[in-house]
Amino acid sequence: MAYKPVKQQKLSDVIAGQIEEMVLEGIFTPGQRLPAERELAVQFDVSRPSIREAIQKLSAKGILESRQGGGNYVAKEIGSSLSDPLLDLFRRHPEARYDLLEFRHALEGVSAYYAAMRGTAADKAAIQKCYAVLQRCHEENDFEQEVEADVAFHLSIASATHNMVLLHMVRSLLSLLREHVWANLKHLYPRESHREKIHAQHKLLMGAILEGRPEDARQAAYDHLAYVEEALLEGEREHTRLERALRRSHLQSDA
Repeated sequence: MAYKPVKQQKLSDVIAGQIEEMVLEGIFTPGQRLPAERELAVQFDVSRPSIREAIQKLSAKGILESRQGGGNYVAKEIGSSLSDPLLDLFRRHPEARYDLLEFRHALEGVSAYYAAMRGTAADKAAIQKCYAVLQRCHEENDFEQEVEADVAFHLSIASATHNMVLLHMVRSLLSLLREHVWANLKHLYPRESHREKIHAQHKLLMGAILEGRPEDARQAAYDHLAYVEEALLEGEREHTRLERALRRSHLQSDA
């Protein structure tokens, strides 16, 4: 029986495959600039033409994009599974907040669990760094920056799961998640008690992950989102009561 000879893989294909893995693993993130060709050649221990060919192949796939005189970047569209029209629908229908909260219960509970189970020392240092930024924004009452820091904190937890699908699912929701956090904080932060409680919950969540307690981390994520949901519902109930009282006062003044 004659066997077909094994076709040797081209070096540029091997390099392209490794760069793809680095994108999948979150080492290279959407919009990030890649090291210069000469640096990549040193890292991969190959010639610059092989690096250039690999980059061209990844650019053709839409994974990388080259900018004239500006280097090579991971495409910003990587992981953007939610289209702008769909995001716009969510924005125009506030009740979708609760559907997203339910989804976040599942997604972030699992993220917290695996981050606590699998997180490396480097992952935990990254989570602590994100929390430190969140702490500073909290102390400075910088609302806009606190929203960004909140999202970055949750993304750092997703990254620590070492689950590529989970990481990119969370990242694909980044735009929607940012809007969601912003809307939640806008409703809740006027009340100092809510603001302090939410910040304390972030610290508990981080503590469970850093100490490697998966079940506690998952529960902390659940408790955090359950509190946010209940606080939002209470805020809406209070708003309804105020509107009803206002209508009554108008009716009485017209009588």
